[in-house]
Amino acid sequence: MTLKFGTDGVRGRAFVDLKPEWVTRLACSAAQVLQSDTVVIGTDGRESGPAFVEALQKGFHSQGLSVWFMGTVPTPAIAHIAATNGIAGAMVSASHNLSIDNGIKLLSVGGKKLNDGDQKQIENILQSEDFHSLPISGSDLEPTHAHLIQDWVSSLLGSINGRTLEGTSVVIDCANGAVSSYAADALRSLGVSVQSIHDSPDGSNINKGCGSTNTKSLQLAVKECDADLGLAFDGDADRVLAIGRSGRIIDGDYMIAICAEDMKERKCLNEDTTVVTVMTNMGFHLAMQAKGIRVHQTPVGDRQVLAALEENNWSLGGEQSGHVIFSDLATTGDGLLTGIQLLDIIKRSGGDLEELADSAMVRYPQVLKQVDLPSGRVAIEGSLLGEIKKVERELGEDGRVLVRRSGTEPVLRIMVESVTFEKAETTANRLVFAAEAYFAALQ
Repeated sequence: MTLKFGTDGVRGRAFVDLKPEWVTRLACSAAQVLQSDTVVIGTDGRESGPAFVEALQKGFHSQGLSVWFMGTVPTPAIAHIAATNGIAGAMVSASHNLSIDNGIKLLSVGGKKLNDGDQKQIENILQSEDFHSLPISGSDLEPTHAHLIQDWVSSLLGSINGRTLEGTSVVIDCANGAVSSYAADALRSLGVSVQSIHDSPDGSNINKGCGSTNTKSLQLAVKECDADLGLAFDGDADRVLAIGRSGRIIDGDYMIAICAEDMKERKCLNEDTTVVTVMTNMGFHLAMQAKGIRVHQTPVGDRQVLAALEENNWSLGGEQSGHVIFSDLATTGDGLLTGIQLLDIIKRSGGDLEELADSAMVRYPQVLKQVDLPSGRVAIEGSLLGEIKKVERELGEDGRVLVRRSGTEPVLRIMVESVTFEKAETTANRLVFAAEAYFAALQ
């Protein structure tokens, strides 16, 4: 098995790339690094989840660790329980992928994503030890300590300090995933009028034509219901995208910009700094500069953002994809928490989501392309360096280029931003052609 940690845990095709016996060995290896005598485990509800939960339990139990199984819950709930109880966590989830995939996300003691050193140490143990003497079966999959989930919900409700959201209307898309049993009730507890869609998980419909990766039905529902906004979660609900009244998508860049400005005004944006990744739109950087907010940039992945926030004691960061992290309120991205914070800003401002977004930043046209990578390691970035530098010179200060390998799929991702969509599209296509020509020459 050659699976390795990507930008967000380990992920692959269930029972093909990711197999229960390997997950058991992963748990055995992780037990030696996590430095916890207890691990809290959850799953996002996909049909392959129980097999991998059992595999994790088997591995952890074999190393003398206790396991608390929460059942189907969002990743941020597992992170919260780990944080408040001073234990480690593990989530069985493939995030925004379809049900044929699954994955494992590991959390260190205190509910935080593993750092690079811990991940490397686990990989080294996996490669060097066989773990032959393991029990044949795992334990009962009945949830335990279920009352702890309410602690997470209570923390969400308390995050707006007793204010009410009464008078706001929202359509939520639960992606037929882990938040399906929690989001509507939590928002209604704050006075929100809620219409919920895609909230009937059956194990195979998670993220299928819905959620943050496919917002078409939510965009239509927001307009049909004349709602103030929509919230589209992904499968494990650690991220969210917002939808404005007109059906417009308000992504993570906009949400972070809105929250950064609000937090700065309320003097709770530590050192007036926000953390984003290299994928963040140029318009965000220009807007923050104009508003006196410093921007710290990291590589792709919410794990990288979290590390920067923790190291510097900053309070806000995230990704364009909708991972937004309020580090004073949570140890990881939480889609439902983000939605509540956004609704609170809208309520306090008396404004409209799209108006707030336009006031927060002006988005540069951005084009994303991808090229399938051939098997094996190919030094594609170096081979494209000349062409990349050429188009960067042509764009000047009116655009930028980012070429990188995906951390979750065997593809090369190409991003181009410019003042016009046409220029960005033409430039991106040039780089795609150059990459495809390079691969063709290798065959």
